[in-house]
Parts: sequence; structure tokens; C-alpha cells
Amino acid sequence: MMHSDLMPQMTPTTPLQDGESVQHSFHPDRAAYWRDHAWLAAGAMACGMAILMILGNPHIWTGAIGGLAAIAVRAFYLASDELKARWDMTETRLLGPQGRHMRLVEIAKIRKLGSAVQVITHAGDKHLLKFQADREDTIARIERAQAIAGNR
Repeated sequence: MMHSDLMPQMTPTTPLQDGESVQHSFHPDRAAYWRDHAWLAAGAMACGMAILMILGNPHIWTGAIGGLAAIAVRAFYLASDELKARWDMTETRLLGPQGRHMRLVEIAKIRKLGSAVQVITHAGDKHLLKFQADREDTIARIERAQAIAGNR
């Protein structure tokens, strides 16, 4: 097994069916990624300080440093993969990273979740199209494709 076989595939690997073509690709937005992590860092900093204050630590400011460091390490470590993730939409299916795929007629609900768009199937499977620059546009594109495919 080669080293590259161990790396997660962040683009769709599901083969297209005969006559099927990609109508639109959904890519993560770099600004949305960093904005989300800035909010996470602010929350982690506040939590770290609150915990140290509750514990009676006189150096509560170190909680802010710890929270910021934890989220910053996470953000920089995951950025290379998360910003490569792509979802492709065909006339009949939504194809995602790591072999995820569903028919448009299987989608029961689409909703906003932070900067992501969550797609929920009738079977209850949940998928995230993360860090979307324009969640409304992402939802509208999927719903239009569903209408054409006969789902709405």
C-alpha cells in the first residue's frame, strides 16, 4: 500500500453513470474557514479563562492563550484537507469526498449550520458541505436540481 492510499480523498471518487455530467461543484471558501475558526478560538479562549477562574487560578489569562493555541493548531493542521474538499452535483446525484453520494430524490431536508449546508436524506444520513461562501446559493442550487430531477 502506498502512502497516498492512506490519505483521505477530499474530492468525489464515485464514478459518473452513463450520460451523467457534473452540473456544479461546491468548494469550501477560505474566508469562511478562517472566520469559523476565529469564532471557535474566541469561544475556546473564553471557556479556558472561565475554567481557570472557577478553579481559582490567579492567572486566568493563560486560559485565553491555551484556547487560542488549541484552535490555531487545529485550524492550520486541518486547512490543507478541509479547503480541498469538494462536492459535485450532477443531474441526479450529489457526490462528496470519501465516497459519499446520494441521489437528489433521497434528500429530505437541506439546512444551514454555521457556514455549512447540511443535507439530510430520507434515511437519516447527514452530510455537510462545509465552509460555503454563500449558503443561500448552495441551497438554491441543490433545490433547483431537485426540482428538475422531480423531487420537489
